[in-house]
Amino acid sequence: MSDFGLFFQTGVEHITDLNGIDHILFVTALCLRYVSSDWKKLLILITAFTIGHSITLALSTLNIIWFSRDWTEFLIATTIVITALSNLFAKEKAPPSRVSFLYMLALVFGLIHGLGFSSLLKSMLGRDESIVTELLAFNLGLEAGQLCIVVIILLLSFIFIRVLHIEKRAFLIFVSGGITALALQMMIARIPVSKDQHSNEKTVFTGGHGLTGLCCTGPEHPKQPWF
Repeated sequence: MSDFGLFFQTGVEHITDLNGIDHILFVTALCLRYVSSDWKKLLILITAFTIGHSITLALSTLNIIWFSRDWTEFLIATTIVITALSNLFAKEKAPPSRVSFLYMLALVFGLIHGLGFSSLLKSMLGRDESIVTELLAFNLGLEAGQLCIVVIILLLSFIFIRVLHIEKRAFLIFVSGGITALALQMMIARIPVSKDQHSNEKTVFTGGHGLTGLCCTGPEHPKQPWF
């Protein structure tokens, strides 16, 4: 298999991995309000999320920004909780607006999820200097896996709402409530409790020149983390 195919497959497997369902839960919570007839709105929503996570995936992989992995995992769980809760309080017929609040959530939260995606990609790349092709392949794999999740969500929604005649609002509240409960457990379990518990990368915005801030306990890195 070529490098492009390997990184594409890894991207698909990463976002659809049932052993780490963070991103599956988020995409599910994001899309639950919509049915197949709302495909245009859903397309805008998924595009917003894609733009967000593509930005930070690229910046982090290219070593332009760093962020603590512990905080990234905690914030990813937090985005799931907020998105699922927004479904519980969403009005059935919200007034039209130029920019939907949910679209903004998808964009901003996509930035956080992109940091999570970058952890695996950077571990695969090692010290390779040319990473543009691998980055593109991995990102396209993420999008393909994401589309598969969306199609499955729409199919299940169709079955429950159109075939089994379950009221749409009841379906939304039931599934969103379950996602909220799961994500809350994840969020509590991931609370960063110690500044020097793990070796973590720090966030640095350098305009293209990364400055490393590592939390290490060995003699070669005596400095403590910024947070």
